[in-house]
Amino acid sequence: MPVPRPQPSPDQSAPATVTSLFGDEEWTALVPPTDPATAWDAPIPLDSSATLPTFPTEALPNWVRRQVEAVAEFTQTPPDMAATMALAALATAAGGRVHAEIRPGWREQTNLYLVCAMPPASRKSDVFAAMTDPVYRIEDDMKAAARSRIIEAQAAKDAAEAEVDALMARARKPGENIDRTAIAIEIASARMLAEEIKVPPIPRLTVSDDITPESLTQQLSVHRCLAALSPEGDLFDVIAGRYSSKPNLGVFLKGHKGERLQPDRISREQSTVDKPALTIGVTPQPAVLQDLGSVPGARDRGLLARFLYALPPSNLGYRRTRTAPIPEAVANTYESRLSLLVHTLTALPEPVTVPLTPAADLEVEKLQDRLELQLRPEQPLSHIKEWAGKLVGHTVRIAALLHLADRVSTDWGQPVEADAVTRAAKIADYYTAHTLAVFDLIAADPATDDAQAILDWLRRPKQDGTHRQQIKAYDAVACSRRFKKVADVEPALRLLEQHGYLRNQTTTSAGRGRQASPTFHVHPQLNDTPAQPTAP
Repeated sequence: MPVPRPQPSPDQSAPATVTSLFGDEEWTALVPPTDPATAWDAPIPLDSSATLPTFPTEALPNWVRRQVEAVAEFTQTPPDMAATMALAALATAAGGRVHAEIRPGWREQTNLYLVCAMPPASRKSDVFAAMTDPVYRIEDDMKAAARSRIIEAQAAKDAAEAEVDALMARARKPGENIDRTAIAIEIASARMLAEEIKVPPIPRLTVSDDITPESLTQQLSVHRCLAALSPEGDLFDVIAGRYSSKPNLGVFLKGHKGERLQPDRISREQSTVDKPALTIGVTPQPAVLQDLGSVPGARDRGLLARFLYALPPSNLGYRRTRTAPIPEAVANTYESRLSLLVHTLTALPEPVTVPLTPAADLEVEKLQDRLELQLRPEQPLSHIKEWAGKLVGHTVRIAALLHLADRVSTDWGQPVEADAVTRAAKIADYYTAHTLAVFDLIAADPATDDAQAILDWLRRPKQDGTHRQQIKAYDAVACSRRFKKVADVEPALRLLEQHGYLRNQTTTSAGRGRQASPTFHVHPQLNDTPAQPTAP
């Protein structure tokens, strides 16, 4: 997306036409007659993530918010990561088990695909553990509680199958005094009895992050509602085709929407899965998202559009060494409430549909109207229409999760109120801003990295302690080993011009048939910038 050039202030001197070094276009740019450091507008940051909003923790239920803020304080990490994994934990409990009905014929599941990208050494594992360990403990408790029931059912089934084998052995004995017709009737009856004995599967809430698409399909055919949670990006390697010659996106596409899923042909005994619900919650490094964007079909088939993205800035270099631990009461409340929600919803024999109140429906309608305008050409969401097209549905899913968490111990089956939709809309706005940055990252031009390298060089003082007020193109070549010639820095200098960090002041040629070596004035803000990076 082209960046608008800063416009001259009214008190600037008369503008002059300057021909850009990098093309035939002409810009009406100010050529200051004396002081080139006057009348500069604020530059537009190269890194949009530096200005992205922080997760609105006030929109979360109190018991979730307190855990998120305590974890963020203890680990000295942005609350975005803990909040995103909290939503993943809630979606693990409710996904596929509770549906939200906005209007007749329009229902949304409550599972989510969530990504919070952070650089290495960001304590992702610590935050991930604090927010999701209760899920795994609950899963272990469910397995332990079901163990005796599974053993009894398996023993009964083994006994019934042994009876079938014994009858089959009698039927195979030689001799004419055996009534094989009667034995066949007994065998059929015994086999039907054995098949009627159902051995319940070992309870599962989660799957490993390196599960193959085929195994995931088979597991969903057994459990229907599952979550893939991970502090790393291994799941995206699986999506990209780690175990096959090409990406297998089908189960990830259908598991989000709840579309009918056909298990692998190897498992012929498994029936077709209606309304599968897969939840994803991962905290990979930002580079993993760029790799995901290059997966064939990831964008065209709508996989990227199914995720909610967070791209918070890192706190590295600004973390306090000694911090308050997570209060025991806060952690215990988080685990007990989450456990109650999981046990309540996993005990449901069938999925439950929770409607929206008329006031909540009206809030959804307002969201739809506002979003529709943003999809028009030249509007903020026009280049991510596929993602934006699912935003209202995602907002309703979040609203339903907030509603369930608010009322986990009371009347969670009551209609979703307008307040839950309003709070969910705040969270959706947060993810919208971050998703725009992520899609820019996925489509990032190498010139952005080069421009950042030059910008860092301009911020550093020279050996005499002064800053550069103007540079030539060949000066920028010497700032980094990545550059070998002037042509290497031209795209980066053009980008810095567009963002308002530089002004090309070359207005005349240096000689006949030869263009002057371009001179760039440097934004005075860089001359005042300390050598260390800006705190997030």
